[in-house]
Amino acid sequence: MRPIDLARTHGLSTQAVRNYEDAGLLPPAARTASGYRRYSERHALALEAFVALVPGHGHPAARAIMVAVNADRLDDALDLIDRSHAALVSARGIVDAVETTLRDITVQSWDGAPVSIGPLAHQLGLQPATLRRWERDGLLQPCRDHQGHRVYVAGDVRDAHLIGQLRRAGHAIADIRLLLDELRDTPDPAQVTRALADRRQALNARSRAMLAAAAALNRYLDARPRRNGPGKSSSAAT
Repeated sequence: MRPIDLARTHGLSTQAVRNYEDAGLLPPAARTASGYRRYSERHALALEAFVALVPGHGHPAARAIMVAVNADRLDDALDLIDRSHAALVSARGIVDAVETTLRDITVQSWDGAPVSIGPLAHQLGLQPATLRRWERDGLLQPCRDHQGHRVYVAGDVRDAHLIGQLRRAGHAIADIRLLLDELRDTPDPAQVTRALADRRQALNARSRAMLAAAAALNRYLDARPRRNGPGKSSSAAT
């Protein structure tokens, strides 16, 4: 196959295909006597695998996986794939924990009077220092009164309950921050529920994409030349 034959299948430019090869996403192409690239069915399977990996694993991870495979570092490629699946499990756990927390705190007023740090910490069973740390971590954004004291309005109280539940479930600060950024402007519990449903649907789509990517990558792996003995991973994936 010519570069254009490979490119047309996925709506790419011929330069994109050449760039993918140069970046190690495709195995090296054979060359004609005149120096023109010639691709085989194995290259088509490699491109199909890369294109399938992107929706489920993201572009950077998909690139790293294919580079590792084509460099005969299968251990590294599988480690990257496993990390993506672990991240997806963590994301699902956050949605589950938030939904559980919402059910637990719906009896509380979402439009009550603002509270200071002491009463909120007591309500959560925490020390005020914990709330200050969450603020430094970017999880809470209380305003200040005229004396400079922290004031937590209804949305801050909601966020504090969510953070407490998620931290008790073992979720990382960075993951919680991402979720709160999505939910912070949603004061209505019903809107939060809809946002979580949308997030769960997106996670399901990503999971399905990972299934499709696994099948495509496995077809490519089966088409690769067999090596003598197990391959060695030259570096640990990070």
